[in-house]
Order: sequence, then structure tokens, then C-alpha cells
Amino acid sequence: MKLFHGTNIDFDNIDLKMSKPNKDFGQGFYLSDTRQQAEELAMARVELTGGNPVVIEYDFDEKLLHDKSLKVKLFEEYTEDWANFILTNRNSTNGNIHDYDIVFGPIANDRVGRQLWRYRNHDIDMSTLVKNLKFMKGITFQYFFGTERAIKHLKKR
Repeated sequence: MKLFHGTNIDFDNIDLKMSKPNKDFGQGFYLSDTRQQAEELAMARVELTGGNPVVIEYDFDEKLLHDKSLKVKLFEEYTEDWANFILTNRNSTNGNIHDYDIVFGPIANDRVGRQLWRYRNHDIDMSTLVKNLKFMKGITFQYFFGTERAIKHLKKR
């Protein structure tokens, strides 16, 4: 399968130390299986820090998502488990809260972020949070590669 990474600087080697902490699935390398999503993320990065939009394409053998050689966490939809995972990662003060090589699941975009904020402020409970998320249109997914063991399976095109 093809995966895409949107950024503002082209590079050849993935350096996990360059990844920012407190992201949806933790500190790691994030990709999309849709070019358009990666292009939008590249443009957002340019707006924040300058540079030019760059989309880097990788090949990845998706069979590895179900292979026992990697520790993989799959979230096929919005669930309480997903929401708790996102909230814990975003609020972690000690780096990654898990040891997964790869995590796949929905992106907590701005609309989702608003619902998470309402939950954190006790405006809604967890079941309402998940119900609200399931009614959102345009769910988008992301791939997180958090270890060197996972990164070595990405082949730049």
C-alpha cells in the first residue's frame, strides 16, 4: 500500500527524535493513506512554520498490520478505548504511554478536538463523546509509526 507524509521539508531518513510529543497516538511518525490528506497537513505545516509543502510517498506492506513481528493497535472507529488512548497520549508528561510499533485509527481533528475538550471539561460524559463522534461525517484515519522496528518497513518512493 502507499502511505503519504505531509511536511514542509523533504528528507530521506525518518528521525523519530524530530517528532513532537503529545500527539494523538504519541510521539512518532504519522502518515495517511490518502494524498489529499497529506497535502492538507503539509499546507498546515507551511502556515505554521514556513517552507514549501512536500508530500513524501512510502510503500508499506499492509500485511504487517496483522503480523506478529510488530506490536500493532488498530482502532477501526471512534470508541471509548480510542478516546481514552488519545486523551492519555495528548496529556502525557513522560513521552509515549504505550509500546506499540504501529497504531492505526481516526484522526482527532479540530471538530473531534472540540468534543474531547467538552469531555475534559465535564460538559459531556464518555458515552456522549463517543456518540457525538460517531455522527460526524468525513472520518479520516492516520498511521502512527513509533519505533525504529516499524520505520524500517517504510520504503520511500
